[in-house]
Amino acid sequence: MPGAPLTNEQRFALIQKYIERMPSLSTTVTKVLEVCNRPSTSANDLNRVIALDPVLTGQVLKLINSAYYSLPNQISSLTRAIIMLGINTVKNLALSTAVLGSMGRQDSFRSLSMDAFWTHSLCVGVLAKALAGLKGIPGMMQEEFFVAGLLHDLGKIPLNNCFAEEYRQALELSTIEQGSLPKAEEILLGFDHGQAGKMIADKWQLSQALTELLRFHHTPENASPNNRQLVSVVALANTYANLFDVGSAGDRFPDMSRVDELLLQVGLRWHDLSSLHTVVEQEIEKAQVFLQIAREAA
Repeated sequence: MPGAPLTNEQRFALIQKYIERMPSLSTTVTKVLEVCNRPSTSANDLNRVIALDPVLTGQVLKLINSAYYSLPNQISSLTRAIIMLGINTVKNLALSTAVLGSMGRQDSFRSLSMDAFWTHSLCVGVLAKALAGLKGIPGMMQEEFFVAGLLHDLGKIPLNNCFAEEYRQALELSTIEQGSLPKAEEILLGFDHGQAGKMIADKWQLSQALTELLRFHHTPENASPNNRQLVSVVALANTYANLFDVGSAGDRFPDMSRVDELLLQVGLRWHDLSSLHTVVEQEIEKAQVFLQIAREAA
């Protein structure tokens, strides 16, 4: 006989336990994040940390020589690669490949399609970066928007893994109601992927900006003033990806009543987004290298 259904509190405790048991970020990645967050960090400081890790060294060289950057000549020097990529990009590469290597495997996906999920995530990352460019955000900072977009839906992975049947029902409910997935998650589980995302960010001690992004990408007005622009840009990119079905992370019916509010928060018009459609498609192709590098590391 099946046992009694779980209460929302029991589910919440289960997801907390699941996330607590997830592997921590590697010592090298933690050290890279620490070094990169120092205002005085140089390419040499970063080189000293990365050179001790052959896997991360290979990842940095693979990225700099990929179609994502389309450089005319092969780069074989780690120091040169760090200088050309910039400290921020190397930090984000280390973080995103570590996260995707840990959570991006096929066995993490039970109710969601892995390929559709990562296509959606890449679209949000690429578009968020392009919107940051339109806003005149410096090139070094644009990479932050890409990584934020790439990782925004991480909270869905443990939910679809731990509660596969309930999560399928949440996906069906949001389709039948033509409503948002977070509302359906709340109804069926008692909490949503934003809350699970924050638990992951706390576990890995991610930056305040990424923590707020994972928690509030459906309600950017709740983000702190310092991080609201990042969260709002990713929220807008997410709405676009859902509306145009570029991949799918299960949220097929974005709340269109909020689009004007998001555009106002970001300071752009809908035309600005739609004009990027072709560029985004091309950039998604090029950005696939992030997933390839991560899968090789897993």
